Amino acid sequence: MWASIRNQPLFLLLMGISAVSMYVPAFHALVLKEHFEARAFFYSGTLFLLLVSLIGLAMLGRKRHRGAMGDLLALFACFSLLPVMLAVPFHEAVQTTSFLNAYVEMVSSLTTTGATLFDADRLTATQHLWRAQVGWMGGLLMWVAAAAILAPLNLGGFEVTASAEPGQGDSLDMGLDAANPQRRILRITSQLFPIYVGLTLALWIMLVISGDTPLVAICHAMSVMATSGISPVGGAEMAQSGIPGEAVMALFMLFALSRLTFSSDTITTARRGIHHDPEFRLGLVLVVCVPLLLFLRHWVGTFEGENNGDGFLMALRALWGGVFTTLSFLSTTGFESAEWATAQNWSGLKTPGLIFLGLALIGGGVATTAGGVKLLRVWALYLNGLREMERLVHPSSVGRSGGYSRRLRKQGAYIAWIFFMLFALSISAFTVAFSGLGLDFENAIILSISALSTTGPLIGLAPEDPISLLSLGAAAKAVFCAGMVLGRLEMLAIIALLTSDVWRS
Repeated sequence: MWASIRNQPLFLLLMGISAVSMYVPAFHALVLKEHFEARAFFYSGTLFLLLVSLIGLAMLGRKRHRGAMGDLLALFACFSLLPVMLAVPFHEAVQTTSFLNAYVEMVSSLTTTGATLFDADRLTATQHLWRAQVGWMGGLLMWVAAAAILAPLNLGGFEVTASAEPGQGDSLDMGLDAANPQRRILRITSQLFPIYVGLTLALWIMLVISGDTPLVAICHAMSVMATSGISPVGGAEMAQSGIPGEAVMALFMLFALSRLTFSSDTITTARRGIHHDPEFRLGLVLVVCVPLLLFLRHWVGTFEGENNGDGFLMALRALWGGVFTTLSFLSTTGFESAEWATAQNWSGLKTPGLIFLGLALIGGGVATTAGGVKLLRVWALYLNGLREMERLVHPSSVGRSGGYSRRLRKQGAYIAWIFFMLFALSISAFTVAFSGLGLDFENAIILSISALSTTGPLIGLAPEDPISLLSLGAAAKAVFCAGMVLGRLEMLAIIALLTSDVWRS
């Protein structure tokens, strides 16, 4: 029986897992004696589980195309089509919204974007739990897909360090298709799932000890691990755990800066350790330097304001508010510190939106749940820039680095620059699309960056007036969904998928 289930198509397996996961909010609603919500999730889970079982029985013994590119197609279908199924119980439970709004909410959750159409007090505890749970499953899916699907195809940031072209495997992986790549997915899932669950439970317990209620703690724990930024109370700044809770969450946000913090299953592990990993070091430099510049602006900046609270305690609060918020947006989680207002008043900075947009664009580490351009690509462009400046001074000089660094700053920087240009063109295209649908330029570019970097909370923090997704038209919501899916899979993966031979199979 297990062999029959294991040989089913990847998308069908993901549908089955999603159907089974609906029993969790059903049980939660039953405990709270919210019987209508319990029935909505239980009936939906049972219906879809029956549907998946019938399709699986019909496909037994049927030959199908196997290959990493086929699994990439299944991954694309997961982020674009699976939310239709996930939205059914949510739509039935909410009752007062359209199915399109429920679909947008599930796309936002599954892609770990975390942009929401609903105020926190409009949804019930079970509905908040379902949103956070869907985001958590989306984060786990990206953890697994990075090593099992994207790495063999040299996509998702791995193309920077690989010798093969994006969308093509290295010579060591030429036998991957014949060896049943789905077995690789199951093996990597068995390795990463206990780590993911263990870290989530550890963070949940720490947040409960810090003062959060169990529901808020589990939702924030799942949101931090998945970098979704989903909160049942409107953000981390509204939680009861305060600064101790933020400190614990910041510790776990470091897992989004480099895959080496939790796994050694990808080709990025050719380095000697986490303290030598350029992604982790570059991320820490940004987390230290950006808040420090805001902190020092209190003395060197030119602004008008009252300085009646320049005590040592307020200085520490302002510094912590900058550190936590910077790390949160760099990891594309999007939580705002409760002390960010103190940090903003301390620095005198009235327009922090550009800082958030820049951090979200940079993003976290390769093969993590974070979005954005990724730190490894930024590091490759940085090395290339240093080398070009050296050649301006000494045109005949020879680089002193080893073969790995030379490849990173040459071929790696070349492909990183291509990705950066594709990312910039994507932002331009989506900005034009949003502008054509009636949005002003500022809101259009914020929505584009929020979707493509999978940092949903940007729409509430970057502009002066928060953007209401609920007030957007159906076409604008569809464009926003397309941007979230594109930002989660990245443009290079979409191009590789469109130009592959999987369609002829």
